[in-house]
Amino acid sequence: MASQLWMTDSLGGYMYAPNLSKVLRTALQPGLKFRQFCDARDVGENAMHRGATFHWNKYSDVASAGGTLVETSTMPETNFTIAQGTLTITELGNSVPFTAKLDNLSEQPVKEIIHKVLKNDAKKTLDKNAHAQFNATPLRVVPTGGTATDAVTMTTNGTATLTNNVALGKGHVKAIVDAMKERNIAPYTGDDYMCIGWPTTFRTLKNDLEAVNQYVETGYGKIMRGEIGRYDGCRFIEQTNVAKSSWSNAKSDWAFFFGEDTVAEGIAIPEEIRGKIPTDYGRSKGVAWYALLGFGLVHTDAANARIVKWDSAA
Repeated sequence: MASQLWMTDSLGGYMYAPNLSKVLRTALQPGLKFRQFCDARDVGENAMHRGATFHWNKYSDVASAGGTLVETSTMPETNFTIAQGTLTITELGNSVPFTAKLDNLSEQPVKEIIHKVLKNDAKKTLDKNAHAQFNATPLRVVPTGGTATDAVTMTTNGTATLTNNVALGKGHVKAIVDAMKERNIAPYTGDDYMCIGWPTTFRTLKNDLEAVNQYVETGYGKIMRGEIGRYDGCRFIEQTNVAKSSWSNAKSDWAFFFGEDTVAEGIAIPEEIRGKIPTDYGRSKGVAWYALLGFGLVHTDAANARIVKWDSAA
């Protein structure tokens, strides 16, 4: 079984190597990016002891729009529909076992170090699970013809039909934002949409915007974790927790544009650090992170979808 051991240098012995600094430096990973845009829903007693599936209500717009009234006519009446979204509550976690000898003889704080590496693992795992639901959106966009710099083509079946052969630029952002507005996708915050992607995906866009003052008013409001700027009613977030798609031409990679009501997160037990009950007379120890939760795309149908993926067929 995998474990941290005092007798193996690479698994623990080096924690007392005299040539190491007494201050152990752990490179912290970026914080949660996708998960910050999920709507947390405490399932509580709704799901605990009632199965692994969590349901929530989704409400449509009214069937008939309101309008002007004639004094002698009756008030118009309409209705709306209610649909249910579902997600599956699952167990998530990871652990690092270690021996009492390692803990007792190590000069570095073993438990503190393990806490850090487990927290980094938890961030990546939670973001990957949230991303999987973002990636289930039926709305995909590619540059028109595969190479256009100011126009995009949208598909609504979850599949991109053209190979994306150009870097994401400000012309694409304008076209995507226009398309989202015309689909009546509500902004995520204020009047702004959000976009999340890899730093290299935004490189050309950032170069385009070097001469643009992205934040022109003081007191702009809450800045999201990883946010790098704003353009044409869209705010951009960098992330590195979820891997690239490695498109064949390497000129760009995926990015998600979205408004409000994206992904639901059902939480039965929020993520937490747990210590293993020592066994073998206290010689076998361990630390783990654990969570009982799940993510689900709120709007799975194209008509009401809130997320648009900058995509490629290859």
